[in-house]
Amino acid sequence: MLKSINNIKHKDMAECVKRMNSSVKRWIALSCLISLTMLAFSQPVKVVSPNQKNIIELFNHQDGNENRWFLKISYSRAGSNVEAVSRVDIGLLRNDQDFSNNLKFIKASKPLIIDEQYSMLHGKKQKCTNSANEVVVYFENSNKEKMNLILRAYNDGVTFRYEFPGKGGSYVIKDELTSYHINSAYKRWIQMFDLSNEWLFKYYKNDSVQAIWGYPALFNSADSACWFLLHEADVNRSYCASRLNNKADKQAYKITFPEDWEGNGEVLPIITLPWKSPWRVVIMGSLADITASTLVDDVCPSSVIVNTDWIKPGIASWNYWSNNHGTKDYKTVCEFADLAAAMGWPYTLLDWEWDQMGNGGNLEDAVKYIYSKGVKPLIWYNSGAFKWITATPVDRMLTHEKRMEEFAKLKKLGIVGVKIDFFLNEKQEMMKYYLDILDDAAKFNIMVYFHGCLVPRGWARTYPHLMTYEGIRGAEWYNNGPEFTSAAPSHNSIIPFTRNVVGSMDYTPVTFTNSQFPHITSYGHELALSVVFESGIQHMADRPSGYYSLPDAAKTFLMNVPNTWDDIKLLDGYPGHEVIMARNKGSQWYIGGINGENVEKNKILKFDFLPEGAKYKLTLIADGEHDKELKAQYMVVEKTSLVDVKMLRRGGFVAQLIPIQ
Repeated sequence: MLKSINNIKHKDMAECVKRMNSSVKRWIALSCLISLTMLAFSQPVKVVSPNQKNIIELFNHQDGNENRWFLKISYSRAGSNVEAVSRVDIGLLRNDQDFSNNLKFIKASKPLIIDEQYSMLHGKKQKCTNSANEVVVYFENSNKEKMNLILRAYNDGVTFRYEFPGKGGSYVIKDELTSYHINSAYKRWIQMFDLSNEWLFKYYKNDSVQAIWGYPALFNSADSACWFLLHEADVNRSYCASRLNNKADKQAYKITFPEDWEGNGEVLPIITLPWKSPWRVVIMGSLADITASTLVDDVCPSSVIVNTDWIKPGIASWNYWSNNHGTKDYKTVCEFADLAAAMGWPYTLLDWEWDQMGNGGNLEDAVKYIYSKGVKPLIWYNSGAFKWITATPVDRMLTHEKRMEEFAKLKKLGIVGVKIDFFLNEKQEMMKYYLDILDDAAKFNIMVYFHGCLVPRGWARTYPHLMTYEGIRGAEWYNNGPEFTSAAPSHNSIIPFTRNVVGSMDYTPVTFTNSQFPHITSYGHELALSVVFESGIQHMADRPSGYYSLPDAAKTFLMNVPNTWDDIKLLDGYPGHEVIMARNKGSQWYIGGINGENVEKNKILKFDFLPEGAKYKLTLIADGEHDKELKAQYMVVEKTSLVDVKMLRRGGFVAQLIPIQ
């Protein structure tokens, strides 16, 4: 909450307070306290979250001819503040104006309370809350041109964005000067940027590595008291996606624009007034706060889809992992349709080369067979954005006219979702392409998911038929080279705290057999990925024999595990070490635990998230004596129960809790 530097008269404020009801009195009193604190430090703006834990502050720094503004982000815990980001440089360079140096502070708006409830069709939570305190700071540059800075403090972090008021006129944003200055001693879990966002998430002890980094980026303060995750949200047609770059200053992670394919430098966004930038998002708190956060979705616009009855999340069988050219073979397609039917999964995916299908049938025959099994088909497309990527079918999504023609055919044929691959760029033009696809697909009630793509930016709230994204190094990489074999266990136990926090993740998990390169995770670890990882359409990647040969308890678990959730709770974990995640669906709870390290671990499961007095039947499926063995146990538990569970090195377990009536 905030008060700007104005003359505050205590007598007048007291008179106002008398006229307010009790809840507003508390709000005004807090504003007064914060205002006086700001005056003492010559500080124009301070915004505090509703729970008083997260703080974003605006400061001014003058040094010779330099007169610049910056933000500071901190986290309050146990009565003391932990400095998360010591300085966030702010400012924009437009082709006609400088909005960075010598900005004049005009005023700050009255505090605005953001209080919104909304629902999600898929994701980590069904019922979400967009609750924050907001203020708009008004600046003017030396030419009297206006720029605003919108600040929000949430219970799970802080956000800010730029705004240009006015009407008409197109401009180029030559540079965004947003730069996060991170303490050199802070630990970090982050991935180097690549065009498909499929690099490994790794642990870095300090700031010794300088590179271009992808989102999201996780940091932990030196005293371990504060965790925070840097990201962006509500990227739309008016801007590009960005990445972080600390090459110039290893402690400063600066917003950087995409480069063109020819390496000729950044591709600059073109804006039209009025304009707002994407939100710069800092999710902040404990690790449990990080994993439960919906902040990336909270700041995005509400759904543009009125009737959502046709949007059906679910689990799909998928033949590419075990047979890269499987969709060319009609009989292979039928085998995976049979798998989906046997497991009770609603979907099967026809991946690339379906336009070359033979060996007994074509696409139309395959669709008929799939429907005859009570399953629905999904289908793959090449985005056509890059001519040198020739995987077929290609070019059918590239223009509005072609999409409308193709979606009409798919609708008539009975295809309910499309997987579109190979975007591999994050410039403004590509943002338009993504969103145009979503707009056109909605006209035909066709679900969408993106591969070879950007990391989620909150679009699933606005476009609920956007079911999932790749943007992750997933199980497909067992086909690409030997390095994922040893890297996967640690990587798997980092991404629940990083990539999967910000949106659905099509890792294509739960593989028990081997593809081209083996995995060293246990069967318990692989089974647990069905709960630990969240995706609006969850593609189970193994071949049919991998699922048919499972013990009954594990097979039954995979037949019943949901892929949409009402709530999430982190029970235990540390990035790269282990994750124990509980997810709720209706009256039932599911728990998944994975070990990312090469040592056996004994953990104690606690159930203090259960309601008082309620008893649950617990089915626990954990590692056996070796990594390809699973053991099932059954017992009754309640809120105070404690259950021992062993995880092998790189192992894991799952549990299902069903209430006893």
